[in-house]
Amino acid sequence: MALTNWLWRPLLLLWMLILTSCLAESASTAFPKDLEPLNVVSSEQSYQYPGFQGLIQDNDTLRLGLDFQRMLRINHMLYIAARDHVFAVNLTTASEEFVPQLKLTWKSKDVSKCTVRGKNSDECYNYIKVLVPRNDETLFACGTNAFNPTCRNYKINSLELVGEEVVGQARCPFESSQSNVGLFAGGDFYSATMTDFLASDAVIYRSLGEGRPVLRTVKYDSKWLREPHFLHAIDYGNYVYFFLSEIAVEYTALGKVVFSRVARVCKNDNGGSPRVLDRYWTSFLKARLNCSVPGDSFFYFDVLQSLTNVLQINQRPAVIGVFTTQANSIPGSAVCAFYMDDIEKVFNGKFKEQRNSDSSWTPVADENVPRPRPGTCAGDGPASDYKSSVQFPDEMLTFIKSYPLMDEAVPSVNDRPCFTRTSSRSKLTQIVVDVSAGPHKDWTVMFLGSDDGRVLKVLASTHPNDSFGSKLLEDIDVYNPSKCNVQGQEDRTVLGLELDKDHHALFVAFTGCVIRVPLSRCTQHGACKKACLASRDPYCIWLRTGSCANMAPGFKAGFEQDIEGDHSFYSNCHADVLATTRNQESAADSAYGVRRLPEIEQRTSANVHYTLLIACVLVAFFLGAMLSGFLVSCYCSRSAAHRARRLGKDPEASLPHALSLRSLAKLNGLLEGHSKDDKLDVSTPKMYSSFIPNGCAEPHLHTPGHQGLQLGDPDLNLSQGDGELSGLPTPDSTPELPIKSMRALRHHQYEKNQNCNNAKDKSGPSCSSSQSFMAVVGNSLSQQGFPFSHQNGNGLSNGAAHGAGASSTSLHIPEERKVLNDERAMTASGRVSGVPHHHHSQQSLPQTVVDVSALDELLKHIHEVSASGTGGIKVLTSSSSSSLFPVPSASAGHHHNHHHH
Repeated sequence: MALTNWLWRPLLLLWMLILTSCLAESASTAFPKDLEPLNVVSSEQSYQYPGFQGLIQDNDTLRLGLDFQRMLRINHMLYIAARDHVFAVNLTTASEEFVPQLKLTWKSKDVSKCTVRGKNSDECYNYIKVLVPRNDETLFACGTNAFNPTCRNYKINSLELVGEEVVGQARCPFESSQSNVGLFAGGDFYSATMTDFLASDAVIYRSLGEGRPVLRTVKYDSKWLREPHFLHAIDYGNYVYFFLSEIAVEYTALGKVVFSRVARVCKNDNGGSPRVLDRYWTSFLKARLNCSVPGDSFFYFDVLQSLTNVLQINQRPAVIGVFTTQANSIPGSAVCAFYMDDIEKVFNGKFKEQRNSDSSWTPVADENVPRPRPGTCAGDGPASDYKSSVQFPDEMLTFIKSYPLMDEAVPSVNDRPCFTRTSSRSKLTQIVVDVSAGPHKDWTVMFLGSDDGRVLKVLASTHPNDSFGSKLLEDIDVYNPSKCNVQGQEDRTVLGLELDKDHHALFVAFTGCVIRVPLSRCTQHGACKKACLASRDPYCIWLRTGSCANMAPGFKAGFEQDIEGDHSFYSNCHADVLATTRNQESAADSAYGVRRLPEIEQRTSANVHYTLLIACVLVAFFLGAMLSGFLVSCYCSRSAAHRARRLGKDPEASLPHALSLRSLAKLNGLLEGHSKDDKLDVSTPKMYSSFIPNGCAEPHLHTPGHQGLQLGDPDLNLSQGDGELSGLPTPDSTPELPIKSMRALRHHQYEKNQNCNNAKDKSGPSCSSSQSFMAVVGNSLSQQGFPFSHQNGNGLSNGAAHGAGASSTSLHIPEERKVLNDERAMTASGRVSGVPHHHHSQQSLPQTVVDVSALDELLKHIHEVSASGTGGIKVLTSSSSSSLFPVPSASAGHHHNHHHH
């Protein structure tokens, strides 16, 4: 059970680590890289696409160009509004010939007045800025009319004038460079534009309705509108939504920062009471649109450029817009989608307020919000008790006048852009989306226009659980200088995009021309199946007849299409079609003008996500750690069992096996014969042969300065065959030791007192420890022939004196002072036990406890002597062991000699 827990705990920690890394990844997302296009359509091919430049025979058109303003597709007709003209192109025949079927010429009669006002003569024309359907039969158009805005009604089918002209102020801007939007909803015309000649009064305006008052935003109030740029208007539900960009009032400390907004007004708004907001909107609210790359520090795309109508994204109504960075920032563009219900949620949230001019903007507390809730429509929800906005309380009207800005921003779908482009110097300007592309109408394709004359076709991934990300299918160079240049000047900015799915076409508008571009170029893949399928184009299908064709309405069977699959297993095509495949080697093909970047898919598929790589490394590390731990555990368990078995046989098997004092003492017999009272048995003395270099002893040792000391006999011969006993001394080879006095040896009291006095005279081992050591020497080594030398007059042995640099003169020791080893051993035994030796001769020798530290020092001394290179076994004297057991000097302390009679 313990082993199971030990194995599972690292696994649990591993999974927690992986989960933490995933959460960290989601919290801090790396900045997305620009997508590489699968196909690049060169300008050579776009030269073949039909285009429209306006009326060539018109002198103004020849001089100024088309001056495109906007496009509108109604049924099978495409209406193009330009300077002084409106053209109607039949979409059915536009593929063959881009020639307008109908045209409307509306020139200004106030040119002279315009020039008197000091305006440029090129601006004194009628730029058609508004072109919207009023109903199924009428087309509503407004023009600048040489700085005198005017509106008219025309029949859709014939472009004939209907009725009288209408003043265009607050419905149409005064000049072509000013932005504006407009639409009809519920019989009323909702417009957003500038109302004065100097463009100082921006307004969201409602007019032309029957039975409803004319309403507008509060004049010259920066909390409502501040230098807005209007982009789009949408009729959705009970509201009309206006999408714009403006200077942010909540960030004035940072300068003129542009934010994108969505504003909302109620269709049934009748204005306020005569006291508050009379003839002004009572339901006007606005909120920020958040299009940003998430991370620790968000990267915002703040400037809205273009927006679609309400579409279905993930089965929810939404709008998709193109956003760019600030004008003075690094160039960058992004495409973000916003759910309509998320917009509604923000408008039902908290309001934002600034208490004074020096304070920051903070949310308004809920208790400070009046009832009914400001911004609601009369007769709906919280304001269901009020039939008209005129009946709203003054407190509510005062609040909405002061706090029209919402606190929260509208989040984008999936909280991130679905497409970004930051490495190019160009910016995206226009968007049109097909949310039902492909044979099964289940793909979303976006067409994005840029300011460098290109159109990007993107297969969008809008669902968070999509198995693939967005793909840049094609990068199309659409601009045609021969058709679109005006007086030799290029203006490559895409001003409008209009999709015609029924006729497989996309209309791209520049200021000087309109180009018709096919939605796909499937036939150029020829008979190469790999190129057809690898294009991943929802508009391309592979027919069973062996050709690649454009997807036409009604195709439901008999074809093959694989958008997400792997096409590497398909065989390569012949050289004539390789130019249109991903394996193309050349940069461009002269026949088709299609250039593809090589090995994009291989580079993409070779990239491994770093989270997966980290997870694999962690798994490998923990598995290796677990396996190593398991093997070490098994090895330790086996070793412990083996030691336990050895301990059962040998009580000292658990002792260290290195050359330690205990092992040496055991092999020498010092620790043999343990009795129950832990005594030592000295009956079997032994010695390592390694104490004698090369396994033998020199026959004769002559030491200078020690004339009286001899070690070994000339006839000494050690057997080389017995490795254990070859180093043992024999009684014949044991040298005789000169001692200080026979009487002193026979009287243990003198030696005891002498040793204690010496201990007092020199900082060394105490008397008791010295006795303990001597007990071991006396009981164990005395029988092995280790003589103890005579001490000199200073209390040091001759060997010690010689090693210290003393006089080399030998001491003459009389013959009668020599004693046999047996007698010396008995004398040493008597000294240790404190009993005269003649008593010990009649009893068994006592076994003394070993002093391990002393024996360690002795072993160290033996190794040092052996390493000195003199060969043989040096005589272990009191002088040779003086460094281990210092002998006190005669001059230190009191020296007393006691003679025992």
